[in-house]
Amino acid sequence: MNTNPWLHYSLLPPAMRVAYTLTLVVLGIGYMFAMLHVFGSHAGRDGNPMLSVDDLIIAYSGSKQDTRMEAAIKGPMAAMLPQEEAAMITAWVRGGATRQQYDAEIDKVMENRCIRCHDGSNPHIPNLVGYAKAMEMVQLDTGMTIFTLIRVSHIHLFGITFIFFIVSIIFSHAHMNPPWVKSVVVAIPFLAIIADIASWYLTKIYAPFAWIVLISGAMMGVCFAIEWVVSIYQMWFYKGALELNVEEDVI
Repeated sequence: MNTNPWLHYSLLPPAMRVAYTLTLVVLGIGYMFAMLHVFGSHAGRDGNPMLSVDDLIIAYSGSKQDTRMEAAIKGPMAAMLPQEEAAMITAWVRGGATRQQYDAEIDKVMENRCIRCHDGSNPHIPNLVGYAKAMEMVQLDTGMTIFTLIRVSHIHLFGITFIFFIVSIIFSHAHMNPPWVKSVVVAIPFLAIIADIASWYLTKIYAPFAWIVLISGAMMGVCFAIEWVVSIYQMWFYKGALELNVEEDVI
Protein backbone atom coordinates (compact mmCIF):
# COMPACT_ATOMS: atom_id res chain seq x y z
CA MET A 1 0.00 0.00 0.00
CA ASN A 2 1.34 3.43 -0.95
CA THR A 3 1.67 5.56 2.19
CA ASN A 4 3.13 8.60 0.42
CA PRO A 5 0.86 11.60 1.20
CA TRP A 6 2.22 13.51 -1.82
CA LEU A 7 1.20 11.37 -4.78
CA HIS A 8 2.94 11.19 -8.12
CA TYR A 9 0.95 12.47 -11.11
CA SER A 10 0.26 8.89 -12.24
CA LEU A 11 -1.71 8.32 -9.04
CA LEU A 12 -3.77 11.51 -9.27
CA PRO A 13 -7.37 11.62 -10.57
CA PRO A 14 -7.56 12.56 -14.28
CA ALA A 15 -9.53 15.72 -13.47
CA MET A 16 -6.72 16.96 -11.22
CA ARG A 17 -4.12 16.30 -13.93
CA VAL A 18 -6.26 18.20 -16.43
CA ALA A 19 -6.56 21.12 -13.99
CA TYR A 20 -2.80 21.10 -13.38
CA THR A 21 -2.06 20.93 -17.11
CA LEU A 22 -4.33 23.81 -18.08
CA THR A 23 -2.98 25.89 -15.19
CA LEU A 24 0.56 25.33 -16.49
CA VAL A 25 -0.49 26.14 -20.05
CA VAL A 26 -2.09 29.46 -19.04
CA LEU A 27 0.81 30.40 -16.76
CA GLY A 28 3.28 29.45 -19.49
CA ILE A 29 1.57 31.74 -21.98
CA GLY A 30 1.47 34.50 -19.36
CA TYR A 31 5.16 34.05 -18.60
CA MET A 32 5.99 34.28 -22.30
CA PHE A 33 4.09 37.56 -22.64
CA ALA A 34 5.79 38.87 -19.48
CA MET A 35 9.20 38.18 -21.06
CA LEU A 36 8.13 39.93 -24.25
CA HIS A 37 7.02 42.92 -22.17
CA VAL A 38 10.38 43.05 -20.37
CA PHE A 39 12.19 42.89 -23.70
CA GLY A 40 10.00 45.58 -25.25
CA SER A 41 10.36 47.86 -22.22
CA HIS A 42 14.13 47.68 -21.85
CA ALA A 43 15.78 46.47 -25.06
CA GLY A 44 17.30 49.07 -27.36
CA ARG A 45 17.97 51.78 -24.81
CA ASP A 46 21.70 51.56 -25.56
CA GLY A 47 21.16 51.69 -29.32
CA ASN A 48 21.48 47.91 -29.73
CA PRO A 49 18.20 46.10 -30.50
CA MET A 50 18.99 43.18 -28.17
CA LEU A 51 18.50 43.28 -24.39
CA SER A 52 21.79 43.93 -22.60
CA VAL A 53 23.18 44.87 -19.21
CA ASP A 54 23.62 48.42 -20.51
CA ASP A 55 19.87 48.56 -21.22
CA LEU A 56 19.16 47.61 -17.61
CA ILE A 57 21.63 50.17 -16.30
CA ILE A 58 19.91 52.88 -18.32
CA ALA A 59 16.44 51.70 -17.22
CA TYR A 60 17.21 51.74 -13.49
CA SER A 61 20.12 54.15 -13.14
CA GLY A 62 19.63 56.43 -16.16
CA SER A 63 21.76 57.07 -19.22
CA LYS A 64 23.54 60.08 -17.69
CA GLN A 65 23.82 61.41 -21.26
CA ASP A 66 20.29 61.66 -22.61
CA THR A 67 17.27 63.51 -21.29
CA ARG A 68 14.23 61.58 -20.06
CA MET A 69 12.53 62.42 -23.35
CA GLU A 70 15.37 60.94 -25.43
CA ALA A 71 15.65 57.87 -23.20
CA ALA A 72 11.93 57.18 -23.63
CA ILE A 73 12.15 57.57 -27.41
CA LYS A 74 15.09 55.16 -27.59
CA GLY A 75 13.51 52.71 -25.16
CA PRO A 76 9.87 51.91 -24.37
CA MET A 77 8.39 54.48 -26.78
CA ALA A 78 10.57 53.52 -29.75
CA ALA A 79 7.73 51.74 -31.52
CA MET A 80 5.25 54.56 -30.95
CA LEU A 81 6.91 57.11 -33.25
CA PRO A 82 8.01 57.01 -36.88
CA GLN A 83 11.75 57.40 -37.14
CA GLU A 84 11.56 60.85 -38.70
CA GLU A 85 9.30 62.18 -35.92
CA ALA A 86 11.52 60.66 -33.25
CA ALA A 87 14.49 62.35 -34.88
CA MET A 88 12.57 65.65 -34.94
CA ILE A 89 11.89 65.51 -31.20
CA THR A 90 15.50 64.53 -30.47
CA ALA A 91 16.77 67.44 -32.58
CA TRP A 92 14.41 69.80 -30.75
CA VAL A 93 15.72 68.64 -27.36
CA ARG A 94 19.36 68.82 -28.46
CA GLY A 95 18.75 72.22 -30.03
CA GLY A 96 17.66 73.80 -26.75
CA ALA A 97 13.96 72.78 -26.63
CA THR A 98 12.74 76.23 -27.62
CA ARG A 99 9.11 77.27 -27.28
CA GLN A 100 9.07 78.55 -30.87
CA GLN A 101 10.05 75.20 -32.37
CA TYR A 102 7.70 73.40 -30.01
CA ASP A 103 4.73 75.45 -31.19
CA ALA A 104 5.74 75.13 -34.85
CA GLU A 105 6.57 71.41 -35.02
CA ILE A 106 6.67 69.40 -31.81
CA ASP A 107 3.21 70.19 -30.45
CA LYS A 108 1.58 68.57 -33.49
CA VAL A 109 3.67 65.41 -33.11
CA MET A 110 2.81 65.20 -29.41
CA GLU A 111 -0.87 65.66 -30.16
CA ASN A 112 -0.90 62.95 -32.83
CA ARG A 113 1.38 60.40 -31.17
CA CYS A 114 1.61 60.95 -27.43
CA ILE A 115 -1.33 62.75 -25.84
CA ARG A 116 -3.77 59.85 -26.16
CA CYS A 117 -1.84 58.16 -23.32
CA HIS A 118 0.14 61.05 -21.82
CA ASP A 119 -2.84 63.31 -21.17
CA GLY A 120 -2.38 63.50 -17.41
CA SER A 121 -5.17 61.06 -16.58
CA ASN A 122 -2.73 58.37 -15.43
CA PRO A 123 -0.50 59.56 -12.57
CA HIS A 124 2.01 56.80 -13.29
CA ILE A 125 3.06 58.04 -16.73
CA PRO A 126 4.36 61.51 -17.68
CA ASN A 127 1.91 64.25 -18.64
CA LEU A 128 2.93 65.75 -22.00
CA VAL A 129 0.08 68.21 -22.49
CA GLY A 130 1.60 71.59 -23.31
CA TYR A 131 5.09 73.02 -23.47
CA ALA A 132 5.56 73.28 -19.69
CA LYS A 133 4.80 69.60 -19.11
CA ALA A 134 6.94 68.53 -22.05
CA MET A 135 9.84 70.49 -20.59
CA GLU A 136 9.67 68.38 -17.44
CA MET A 137 10.88 65.50 -19.61
CA VAL A 138 13.76 67.57 -21.00
CA GLN A 139 15.89 66.78 -17.97
CA LEU A 140 18.82 64.45 -17.48
CA ASP A 141 17.65 60.84 -17.38
CA THR A 142 18.27 59.34 -13.94
CA GLY A 143 16.32 56.13 -14.51
CA MET A 144 13.24 54.98 -12.66
CA THR A 145 12.25 57.07 -9.67
CA ILE A 146 12.18 55.48 -6.23
CA PHE A 147 8.38 55.83 -6.18
CA THR A 148 8.12 53.95 -9.49
CA LEU A 149 10.44 51.22 -8.20
CA ILE A 150 8.36 50.83 -5.04
CA ARG A 151 5.14 50.61 -7.06
CA VAL A 152 6.57 48.01 -9.44
CA SER A 153 8.31 46.11 -6.63
CA HIS A 154 5.19 45.22 -4.70
CA ILE A 155 3.41 44.14 -7.89
CA HIS A 156 6.29 41.84 -8.83
CA LEU A 157 6.77 40.47 -5.32
CA PHE A 158 3.13 39.46 -5.01
CA GLY A 159 2.58 38.39 -8.62
CA ILE A 160 5.74 36.33 -9.20
CA THR A 161 5.51 34.73 -5.76
CA PHE A 162 1.99 33.50 -6.51
CA ILE A 163 3.06 32.21 -9.94
CA PHE A 164 5.98 30.19 -8.61
CA PHE A 165 4.00 28.97 -5.61
CA ILE A 166 1.37 27.50 -7.93
CA VAL A 167 3.91 26.02 -10.35
CA SER A 168 6.00 24.63 -7.46
CA ILE A 169 2.99 22.92 -5.88
CA ILE A 170 2.30 21.19 -9.20
CA PHE A 171 5.99 20.36 -9.69
CA SER A 172 6.16 18.86 -6.19
CA HIS A 173 4.32 15.79 -7.49
CA ALA A 174 7.22 15.02 -9.83
CA HIS A 175 9.75 12.26 -9.14
CA MET A 176 13.42 13.27 -9.22
CA ASN A 177 16.61 11.61 -8.06
CA PRO A 178 18.33 12.76 -5.98
CA PRO A 179 15.27 14.26 -4.22
CA TRP A 180 17.11 17.41 -3.11
CA VAL A 181 17.38 18.57 -6.73
CA LYS A 182 13.63 19.19 -6.74
CA SER A 183 13.92 21.32 -3.61
CA VAL A 184 16.71 23.39 -5.18
CA VAL A 185 14.67 24.01 -8.34
CA VAL A 186 11.73 25.13 -6.19
CA ALA A 187 13.83 27.39 -3.97
CA ILE A 188 15.89 29.24 -6.60
CA PRO A 189 13.07 31.38 -8.13
CA PHE A 190 11.98 32.73 -4.73
CA LEU A 191 15.55 33.71 -3.86
CA ALA A 192 16.07 35.11 -7.36
CA ILE A 193 13.07 37.46 -7.19
CA ILE A 194 14.40 38.93 -3.92
CA ALA A 195 17.86 39.41 -5.48
CA ASP A 196 16.30 40.80 -8.67
CA ILE A 197 14.21 43.48 -7.00
CA ALA A 198 16.92 44.43 -4.50
CA SER A 199 19.28 44.95 -7.45
CA TRP A 200 16.89 47.45 -9.07
CA TYR A 201 17.60 49.84 -6.22
CA LEU A 202 21.29 48.92 -5.92
CA THR A 203 21.83 49.56 -9.65
CA LYS A 204 20.97 53.21 -9.05
CA ILE A 205 23.89 53.32 -6.61
CA TYR A 206 26.36 51.01 -8.36
CA ALA A 207 25.66 50.17 -12.02
CA PRO A 208 27.25 46.65 -12.12
CA PHE A 209 24.38 45.37 -9.96
CA ALA A 210 22.47 45.28 -13.26
CA TRP A 211 24.23 41.96 -13.84
CA ILE A 212 22.33 40.56 -10.85
CA VAL A 213 19.07 41.74 -12.42
CA LEU A 214 19.94 39.91 -15.64
CA ILE A 215 21.19 36.73 -13.93
CA SER A 216 18.24 36.58 -11.52
CA GLY A 217 15.76 36.91 -14.37
CA ALA A 218 17.55 34.16 -16.29
CA MET A 219 17.50 31.85 -13.25
CA MET A 220 13.77 32.36 -12.79
CA GLY A 221 13.16 31.60 -16.45
CA VAL A 222 15.28 28.42 -16.37
CA CYS A 223 13.57 27.12 -13.22
CA PHE A 224 10.12 27.91 -14.62
CA ALA A 225 11.01 25.96 -17.78
CA ILE A 226 12.31 22.97 -15.78
CA GLU A 227 9.22 22.85 -13.56
CA TRP A 228 6.88 23.25 -16.53
CA VAL A 229 8.51 20.66 -18.79
CA VAL A 230 9.08 18.04 -16.06
CA SER A 231 5.52 18.41 -14.78
CA ILE A 232 3.89 18.11 -18.22
CA TYR A 233 6.15 15.21 -19.22
CA GLN A 234 5.63 13.17 -16.06
CA MET A 235 1.93 13.96 -15.99
CA TRP A 236 1.14 12.55 -19.44
CA PHE A 237 4.15 10.92 -21.11
CA TYR A 238 6.29 9.25 -18.43
CA LYS A 239 5.82 5.47 -18.60
CA GLY A 240 8.42 4.26 -16.10
CA ALA A 241 7.40 2.31 -13.01
CA LEU A 242 8.08 4.53 -9.99
CA GLU A 243 8.91 3.31 -6.50
CA LEU A 244 7.62 6.29 -4.53
CA ASN A 245 8.23 6.84 -0.85
CA VAL A 246 8.07 9.68 1.62
CA GLU A 247 11.84 10.12 1.89
CA GLU A 248 12.28 10.58 -1.87
CA ASP A 249 9.32 12.67 -2.89
CA VAL A 250 8.20 14.99 -0.09
CA ILE A 251 9.94 18.37 -0.27
